[in-house]
Amino acid sequence: MKRKLLLYYLTIFLCFSGQLFSQTYQLTGNPVNTTGWDLVSNAAVDTDFIRLTTDNGNLYGAIKLATPITLSYCDKWKVEFDFRIDGNGTTQFGRGDGFTFWYLANPPTGFVSGGGLGIPGNASGLMVGFDIFNNTTEGQMSKVHVLYGTNNTAGNNIEYNTTPGSTFHSPDLNPTQPFVGPNYKHVEVNGETDLTNPTNWIIKIKIDGVLITDQSFAPSGAAIGMSQGYFGFSAATGGASARHSIKNVKVFVDKVPILNATVTPFVCTNPATGTGTVDLTSFNAQFVNNPANYIFTYYVLGSSTPIVNPSNFPYSGNTTIKVVIKDPSSTLCDNGDGVIQLNPTPFAATDASLTGCNNNNAGTATFDLTTAALTTVPGCTMEFYNTMADLNAGINQIPNPTAYATGPAILFAKVTTPQGCVSVAKVTLSLNPVVVVTDTSLRSCFLETNPSLGIFNLSNAPVTVLTGAIKKYYPSLADAENGTNEILNFLSYTAPSGVIYVKVFNAQGCYSIAKVTLTVLSPVLSSILKDKIICIEDKTTLDAGPGFNGYEWSTGATTQAITNVGVGTYWVKLKTGDCITLQTVKVYASEQPVVTNIDISGSTVTVFVNGGMPPYQYSMDNIQWQDSNIFTNVTRGETKIYVKDSYDCEPIQINITVPNLINVITPNGDGVNDAIDYSALSNKKNLEIGIFDRYGYKLFQADKSNRYVWDGTTNGSKKVPTGNYWYSISWNENNSKNTPIKFSGWIMVKNRE
Repeated sequence: MKRKLLLYYLTIFLCFSGQLFSQTYQLTGNPVNTTGWDLVSNAAVDTDFIRLTTDNGNLYGAIKLATPITLSYCDKWKVEFDFRIDGNGTTQFGRGDGFTFWYLANPPTGFVSGGGLGIPGNASGLMVGFDIFNNTTEGQMSKVHVLYGTNNTAGNNIEYNTTPGSTFHSPDLNPTQPFVGPNYKHVEVNGETDLTNPTNWIIKIKIDGVLITDQSFAPSGAAIGMSQGYFGFSAATGGASARHSIKNVKVFVDKVPILNATVTPFVCTNPATGTGTVDLTSFNAQFVNNPANYIFTYYVLGSSTPIVNPSNFPYSGNTTIKVVIKDPSSTLCDNGDGVIQLNPTPFAATDASLTGCNNNNAGTATFDLTTAALTTVPGCTMEFYNTMADLNAGINQIPNPTAYATGPAILFAKVTTPQGCVSVAKVTLSLNPVVVVTDTSLRSCFLETNPSLGIFNLSNAPVTVLTGAIKKYYPSLADAENGTNEILNFLSYTAPSGVIYVKVFNAQGCYSIAKVTLTVLSPVLSSILKDKIICIEDKTTLDAGPGFNGYEWSTGATTQAITNVGVGTYWVKLKTGDCITLQTVKVYASEQPVVTNIDISGSTVTVFVNGGMPPYQYSMDNIQWQDSNIFTNVTRGETKIYVKDSYDCEPIQINITVPNLINVITPNGDGVNDAIDYSALSNKKNLEIGIFDRYGYKLFQADKSNRYVWDGTTNGSKKVPTGNYWYSISWNENNSKNTPIKFSGWIMVKNRE
């Protein structure tokens, strides 16, 4: 044979569920990422593909995984890749030879002549070759060769290996699927265990979706019993040449994920018998997560017979157990890498100590005795006793070891392994130091919106000097003890005067409880700052008094007192310590007295006043003042009355008219004193004039119709008898108060009989 293209395409075991494959190894990217692969001889990365050989004679190139893969427990596997064979070839032989994908126990590491497609002599494993040179006719062809065995034929050429049941040779595919050309061709190789003969693989090969072979292959030669190998590609040229390229390589190997490859549990033997038993299934969770999802099979190393009763496996000396793990819900590879190593040793529990929290200085702690580090052997049972005598007698076992309340003490523990080995150890119980806390207090200024409440930063309460302490806050002692109703807004806690409780934890989680007394500072007001009443035209002084840390008035002043202030509303912020109280003060205008009415009787004027602040003073010239409201011998005509109250403000002033009336008329027609003329008062508001006899009978009503004139008659014409008559005159002065005036007196009428 001169040259041959053998593509030995080894599909790696693919663990997949349904149609989903989990990619493990690949050669992809631009440039191709070759991490984890070894390049040999002429093979090199060329942009997005691996060039195994250039178009020259007598070249060799290979690429292989750096780590061997074990397929012993795989039921199915799959490999995909694209290949291209092109180049000019040679005049005599054309193009050659081809390439192989392989899974070999002894992969090539150096030059291999062209006819072997890069596979060395006596290489053993699975080889899938893509051959383009017919060594018999020395012409071009496109054939697929499969060998599941040893490459040991003449010339080490798998084209001629016809081992029964272990080989396959396709017809020449040149007419329909030529391997040589400028375009890449896509290859899929699937393999699965032949259930009728579990040592065989059923190999299925497709090129561009066309099925090439689907048959069972039996291992032969050194491939029989092969447990691991290397995946790779190789190509070679000889007298003929071609460029061999591969890309988009995807090799799938997916196995049940193993957490620990080897588990070495503590096991012991009964001193009396020298044997022990162990539940191998109890270690499943150390190999995989969710062990209930898998099927476990156990073998003594070197035996192909599964252990019948793994939950009660007897042993006497060192024993290695191989564990095969299978996922029944998928076609994943089984995992046979798990090992349980049993090395029986004498069992001895160790003394241990526990330290508990003396919470709130109770003098006791609650211990979980089962947490004492008496042994590292999993699955041990422990019994606890107060005395060694009780332990030896098997009496008075502590019934609540997970919540045992006690002060400092020494207990005794009986520790029994799953294999029944027993040892006794001492447990020393002690108390952590008490978390030292101090009751304290916090003060807060009142809220303006609700003076009974304050805002407290509880974290400022100096309850402990312990560095790194954790503090939690509660509204009651019961809540602090039970850990309920925690105050979460402790940085701005709104509350009235009262108490809260702080639970202080140290680094060991021990705690003590401190009480914090909360005091809301009440508003502090000035006792001397009072509302004032002043004359509206006056000014006054407002004094907040001494004893405050600061003052801020609504006028902007920061002094104790402010002067020259008039009628209005003012406020001052009084600072006591860190608290500020806002106090409002009002300066009222004094109420002006009001002249309610004035009585005039002859030349006597009586002034009636209401409002303001009595006692009143009266004047007719605003100079001479009197306490009496009666003025005598008042001149007839227009005059003024002045009134002021005890505030001594600007006096009120009112104009009045004292009528100039006569007291005797003689209505005899002589033109002298024939009538009383009231027309001088006609400009007054609500003027009413009446003449009455001594019995109070109104004889005459003066008004506009009679021009306010009375001539001593009644009913319009009848003369009244000579005698004395009374008159009453009332009106409202023409001022802002419409002051009512009442003028009364008597008049004598002399009529001739």
